[in-house]
Amino acid sequence: MRKTASVLGLVLGLYLVVRAIAEPFVIDMGDPATYRHDWGGPSLAGVLLVHCGPGVVAAVVIAVVLLRRGRAGRIRG
Repeated sequence: MRKTASVLGLVLGLYLVVRAIAEPFVIDMGDPATYRHDWGGPSLAGVLLVHCGPGVVAAVVIAVVLLRRGRAGRIRG
């Protein structure tokens, strides 16, 4: 069960990271009409925070988990 939750969490985290990378290219940052009605709008900062923020958090969590697992493997082995 724990392994299934880890895999699902990793898939969700990677989705959020890819979405965060793609978001600045999907919206036209020079035209507020393209993001005015998005979550976090009408400001560009709000839209980027709402759409990219979870991806940044997911990337940090994934990195921390991978680093801890790497260290734990070296200590045991």
